[in-house]
Amino acid sequence: MSKAFSETGTIAAAPQIAPRLTLAHVSHFYGRALAVDDVSFSVAPGELVCLVGPSGCGKSTLLRIIAGLLRQSSGQLLIDGQEVAGEGAFVEPEKRGVGLMFQDYALFPHLDVLHNVAFGLSALPRAARIETAMAALAAVGMTKYAQSYPHTLSGGEQQRVALARALAPRPKIMLMDEPFSGLDRRLRDEVREQTLAVLAASGAAAIMVTHDPEEAMLLADRIILMRKGRIVQIGEPEQIYLHPADAETAEFFYSFNRLHGLVRNGRVSTPFGEIAAPGLSEGMGAEILVRPEQMRLEAGDASPDHPDATVVRTMRHGQDRLLELALADGSRMQARLPFARSLPVGTHIILNFDPASALVFPCRCGQEGKPDAHP
Repeated sequence: MSKAFSETGTIAAAPQIAPRLTLAHVSHFYGRALAVDDVSFSVAPGELVCLVGPSGCGKSTLLRIIAGLLRQSSGQLLIDGQEVAGEGAFVEPEKRGVGLMFQDYALFPHLDVLHNVAFGLSALPRAARIETAMAALAAVGMTKYAQSYPHTLSGGEQQRVALARALAPRPKIMLMDEPFSGLDRRLRDEVREQTLAVLAASGAAAIMVTHDPEEAMLLADRIILMRKGRIVQIGEPEQIYLHPADAETAEFFYSFNRLHGLVRNGRVSTPFGEIAAPGLSEGMGAEILVRPEQMRLEAGDASPDHPDATVVRTMRHGQDRLLELALADGSRMQARLPFARSLPVGTHIILNFDPASALVFPCRCGQEGKPDAHP
């Protein structure tokens, strides 16, 4: 629990922020197929949670359940502590205070920007509707386009209009399904920053579905990783980076070098020396993951704990350079270097890494410690 100073100057427990959205044991079937399996989590006001996972894991189904476009098979959905979907209760989508923003923006081509944003404000008098719509456009920097039509706007401008339309009714919860995927990289960065600022000012609880793990790590206050309809891990980006739930979770977010071996006396023997394997039983197969950027390339003589490697391929990777390295035993590893540092193909180097940086998991392999066909 966080701490705060009381009026007397002593440290007191800060009040917990009540969840704006709560899902409790939500499951959903499509026919006999289980799409969402016993999912529970909460989102606080002003928090941005990213839902991530492979295609078909249940992300979009959850979004539809929260929006009220789909009624779950079992479980409860609460907004500000009030049940809006559960056994014997179902509040219609338009009465939930939920804003929706989708990948294709879904702007009405026959309405100008102002009337697109005002469309969901029909309960207000006309003057108040126009005033509220213009305020929403001002928040996203689009007031000068109020009389323009969607087809005249760029992708980034359409995205801003869609955001303004979703936020104009002042929703308690904002749902976004791949909102930035249609934008080029430069524009995506710019629009994402503006969207985060507008969401923070609104105080809405926000959930964003994305297929981009890097985007989730960059934007989210917390990440929810799903697999086969279930939640695998919930945590802040740093927690998931440092302490992934399993090897598959680690590799969903980043690429890794893999080593395999058997646990003997709490350790695993590798070409780089022995690696501690806490929590793994004697004789169990272990899988050791090392990030390419954690590999150290050094000059010098090879040793049992510092194997010799040869650069066999060099690739540009954004602002970095990714090297593929061949070890003497025929295995391959990768190392990431600053782009300005170049090592030609054929260069011999000594390869090493800090054992404390490695992630160790039960092996997705047989007891002999050899990898199976898992990618």
